[in-house]
Amino acid sequence: MKKYLLLFIIAIFVMSCSKKVEVKGKITGSSPLERIEFVEASGVGTLPLINIGLDKDGNFSGSFEAPKDGMYVINYANKQNLIYLEGGQKVNISGNAMTFPNEYVITGDAKKNNDFLTASQKFLGDYGNKIDLRQLMAGDEAAFVKGMQKVEADINKNVDDLAAKNNPSKALLNWKKNDVKVTILNLLANYEMSHGTMAGNPSYKASKALTDYEAKLDNDKEAMVKTIPLYRQYLLVKMTPDFQKYAEANSKNKTGITTSEMFAKYLGTKKDISQTAKDYLLAFVMAQADIHPTTTTANIDKIKKLIDTDIKDATIKSDLLKMQMAITGLKIGEAAPEAALVKQDGKAYKLSENKGKPYMLFFYASWNPYIGEATVPVLKEVVNFYKSKMNFVFVNVDDTKDQFIKTSNSLLKGIPGVNVYGEKGMESEIAKKYGVYGFKLPCFVIVDKDGKIASRSFVNLGEQEFVTILDKLTGLAAPKVDPNAQMQQQLQIDPTAPQSANPQPVPTK
Repeated sequence: MKKYLLLFIIAIFVMSCSKKVEVKGKITGSSPLERIEFVEASGVGTLPLINIGLDKDGNFSGSFEAPKDGMYVINYANKQNLIYLEGGQKVNISGNAMTFPNEYVITGDAKKNNDFLTASQKFLGDYGNKIDLRQLMAGDEAAFVKGMQKVEADINKNVDDLAAKNNPSKALLNWKKNDVKVTILNLLANYEMSHGTMAGNPSYKASKALTDYEAKLDNDKEAMVKTIPLYRQYLLVKMTPDFQKYAEANSKNKTGITTSEMFAKYLGTKKDISQTAKDYLLAFVMAQADIHPTTTTANIDKIKKLIDTDIKDATIKSDLLKMQMAITGLKIGEAAPEAALVKQDGKAYKLSENKGKPYMLFFYASWNPYIGEATVPVLKEVVNFYKSKMNFVFVNVDDTKDQFIKTSNSLLKGIPGVNVYGEKGMESEIAKKYGVYGFKLPCFVIVDKDGKIASRSFVNLGEQEFVTILDKLTGLAAPKVDPNAQMQQQLQIDPTAPQSANPQPVPTK
């Protein structure tokens, strides 16, 4: 009996510690080409945790590992909104395509928290429309501070009233209280920076009354820096003048130093800032300044080294490395990862079958808006020009194999190459190994004849760097295109021909 009791206790413990969130729902009036993504809102990266497709009736379902209990962002049709989620929850979300996710209805485990969140967000929107912030910012400091104190009191009263009505979790209530503080702190910082110019008083400096109010609000630093990205922005705004002086004094005879490297050196001089804050602030600067698609190979290596040496938090370190890989691609020179792939006939396919000849990977899905007439004609030209010297592997990441077959037959018909499918689409092994996300589709990676990565990830076949790498690997020389002639050609549209404002989608399920 004790044995079974122990197993029961263990089972309950495992369930209670689960980080998986199960989501399902329906978006009335949606298109099967739309997708829903969930992103952890307080982290340093902005990579989707899941990318979920909708069926023809707008139904969707999926599950993902939630890094922590807290705020998440729902992305849908280029619109965003916040949602509060906790590990182990089963959440049902419904809405209308015209207003989702700005407006949604929650049932299930997350209802009470998100009813509180939705109501508080609505109050903020309505309240903000009643306040003339421009007038407050331009007014004298005493009136501004008094105005901010009233704003804080009004919002907090609403938070308390809604908490009594909805009974949200303690963690969400604490987050909301800190969110109010951070909102006011950013307004105070903006006032300090802009008031002198707005009031025609360039010698203006904040009084003790304002700085004391600021210090009172800034009383939960560790929690705010961990959970509220806007607080990190506030800290950076406050640091900017000092950092600029430091950078000017320490940049002499230092060519090629990145913003992140300089900022890391600056943080090293700050003994009053916690290591947690340093990790989040440096990560914020890296993501904004030095992790982007055009980063040079030398700078990619610099940032990776900086992540390894200066970032101490293991989760932040991991998130930054994932983000860098997703944006810039795998490291040039390393072996191209193998992953489970199948052809239309169901037979397994290995990328190593291309060894001895360079090849290009083309990742795509039917729901991506840049497929069709926006990409395929250029792809066809590239393939036809280089096909004698290299191979082409077209990797589909649709939700089902049936959709893969429909898409590849419609989209890539007549283009030489191997058509393969990554099982589970965006959740497939190959998508994860190559850092493929919805925002990167379609994307292209070049591999050399020895099976090693030869390029960063490209999202544009027309980039000169992309053509240069293909020429180098194949020994061919692509014809040069005169940008002026190309522009003239694009402008010369036949007025009698039917025009399309959007790329034509391929057949969907």
